[in-house]
Amino acid sequence: MYGKKVKLRFFFVLLVLITLILSIFLILKSLEENVVYFQSPSEIQLLEEIEKKKIRVGGMVKNKSISIKAKEIRFIITDFKNEINVTYSGVVPNLFSEGKGVVAEGYLKDKSFFIATKILAKHDENYMPPEVKAALEEK
Repeated sequence: MYGKKVKLRFFFVLLVLITLILSIFLILKSLEENVVYFQSPSEIQLLEEIEKKKIRVGGMVKNKSISIKAKEIRFIITDFKNEINVTYSGVVPNLFSEGKGVVAEGYLKDKSFFIATKILAKHDENYMPPEVKAALEEK
């Protein structure tokens, strides 16, 4: 049969493999919970049911749609085919304005109303997130 050293090495390698597999599983499981998917207003209209997961909605801020009341801001995100109403309480980026690209992170109330928890900042006025640019080019 096998000697004591061979058995010890085998169990050590087996223990390392099990630890590695368990570590990878836990990392992937934690990443799964933190993934936020980007969707355009048209993709949201095609949803069959609304999940309570956090998502990102991107598109252009519709002209003459921004309404500020007290600490709440309301606006409409459009991809030029469909629109979604967004409400947000908090500070918006300085470059947030009508006719510019925006990505809002939060939760869907229904297919036409979105409650944002975060408005993602743009680093300059010509910047558009790659996901928004690709979605708008497809349409």
